[in-house]
Amino acid sequence: MTTPEDTSDDRPSGSSAGRPDDSSEEPTYETTDKGHTPAEKDLHARVRRKEVGQSSAEPAIGSSPHGPDRDLGVREDMPENTVVPAGASSLEVVAVREGMFGVQGSGDTSGYGRLRRPVVMPGATPRPYGGWFDEFADRLELVLADQGVSGAIERVVVHRGEMTVHLRREHLLTTMQQLRDDPHLRFEMFSGISGVHYPEDTGRELHAVYHLLSMTHNRRIRLEVSVPDADPHLPSVMSVYPTADWHERETYDFFGMIFDGHPALTRIMMPDDWPGHPQRKDYHLGGSPVESKGATIPPPDTRRSYR
Repeated sequence: MTTPEDTSDDRPSGSSAGRPDDSSEEPTYETTDKGHTPAEKDLHARVRRKEVGQSSAEPAIGSSPHGPDRDLGVREDMPENTVVPAGASSLEVVAVREGMFGVQGSGDTSGYGRLRRPVVMPGATPRPYGGWFDEFADRLELVLADQGVSGAIERVVVHRGEMTVHLRREHLLTTMQQLRDDPHLRFEMFSGISGVHYPEDTGRELHAVYHLLSMTHNRRIRLEVSVPDADPHLPSVMSVYPTADWHERETYDFFGMIFDGHPALTRIMMPDDWPGHPQRKDYHLGGSPVESKGATIPPPDTRRSYR
């Protein structure tokens, strides 16, 4: 017959079988439990304390998002982000959001009304980019120079293993043509356009993001073109990629970007007489009242709020 003393061992109280030795050192990581680097965590903390945003130490949000005057004091090398050369900001803050949904006044019943967080974009990436990105960038610059195009590329961002080329809108069509036809590039497949709206990014409020795939070389890239809300025109790429037809119509419908040269730029999702563009961030929350079985259901932003 065994006694409790017979079954005891030398393990400290509270330990379990199969658990590694508690005395061994645990590895340390540079990121927080949410995947943010210390620099990003510090920036978020300073935003919550209202030390970052529209303060005297910085220009107004959106005034100069890409210039060296947007120094946020966060210059550490960030393993999950890209860093620009010395003298420029490593983080681009395009807005500071308040509350869970950015709602002003009534409508936000989430209980997160005091939440403040920055909308942070990765900065431009210096050479070398790594992998095939450098070969691609060299070839693109060469073919554009052969076409007499200079200054088409605003910046290149390599972030989380993906490349985004920021283009000026006047060179979009020529760049697309070379990306498709040059044998060393050969991006034959146009995957679509994504629209983005940053109301506080003055002069660059609307962004059109193009996704391309090279089946020949098994590569993917992203092109991004920014236009001001006051002049939301950019060239249609249908002459190069005919499949852009419905994608451009949808982006026009939801964001109001006008693709010059499109043969039939009409709404594709909303009714023809629908006012405004419902995926802009300044569009009224909840859309329009809905009528159901004789009763009118108001949009969420006109219902009660908890105060």
